[in-house]
Amino acid sequence: MISRSDFLKNREDYENRASGSLIGLAVGDAMGDIGRSQEHRARYGIVTNLYPEAKSTDDTEFGILTARCLIDNGGEITPEKVYEAWKKYILDRGGAKKRAGRPLYGALENISRGLLPPLSGRHNVMNSDDGAAMRASPLGIYRAGDPDGAARLAEIDACISHDADGIWAAKAVAASVAVAMAHGSVDEIVEAGRKQLPAGSWIGRTMDLAMKICDEKGSIEEAYEDLHIRLWTPEHATAPEALPQVYAVFRLTGGDAKKGLLWSANFGRDADTICGLVCSLVGAIHGLAAFPDRWVQQVRRASGVCLDFSQDEDVVDLAGELVALSYEGRRS
Repeated sequence: MISRSDFLKNREDYENRASGSLIGLAVGDAMGDIGRSQEHRARYGIVTNLYPEAKSTDDTEFGILTARCLIDNGGEITPEKVYEAWKKYILDRGGAKKRAGRPLYGALENISRGLLPPLSGRHNVMNSDDGAAMRASPLGIYRAGDPDGAARLAEIDACISHDADGIWAAKAVAASVAVAMAHGSVDEIVEAGRKQLPAGSWIGRTMDLAMKICDEKGSIEEAYEDLHIRLWTPEHATAPEALPQVYAVFRLTGGDAKKGLLWSANFGRDADTICGLVCSLVGAIHGLAAFPDRWVQQVRRASGVCLDFSQDEDVVDLAGELVALSYEGRRS
């Protein structure tokens, strides 16, 4: 990884990687969602293309919310400002539609009752899932080259809906994206995420297990079954299951765009989040060129399947706003 100050010397590169990372989230989200569809599996076997009916889920749309909150507040967010953004962009517009995860609905109910973060996330159902991690990429884009700064912002953003493992997962994603943006190697990107997972925590233990599987098996083909069976949690995916799977797929495919997308989109279970985060890291490394232009055009505006306001945002333009914001605060 190069330093943040060195990274900021090349704005064109920054803008390309920022767009790639945010579009990668949207592409992977849509691709993973259809990749776990029984209808598509019956027709195609595995999914290798972004079919016309593919669209965003809550993953992309809450990522857009995080980016918009950050931009609206000049990059300086607090739990109170995150609450204000959720109220403005979700509650004041009729609430979240279907497709969001359980802790996101729980958080919205909590804040509508006046329970503010961090209690809105701490006293919440399923607050250990990956719903905060899926929206953390914009924070890593904004603090490119500064993984600790990105993780600090992720903790602030995540506490409205999550606690403990759910927050640590968000910190890991933000830190890894910040390193990927600043020319980090695959090993550096994975290590930046691992650093944010406390020793002895559930997610720390499963991350260690996932990396052990990678070491033992040596390839995605050999590790694939174990990554499902040995990390599986009954009934519902959690951050300690999905996030280590993200890092394992990313590591074993070496940051390659096509391989990463293929294996993560067809992962099953929580494939929209897994593929979205793998592709967000890939996009941070390779920029927009990682994805066909047709795909970029298809997902650059969210479908509004969960958050109505997200349809008004252009993902590429939003990435550009994050970059501009980063330069405005470059002395920080």
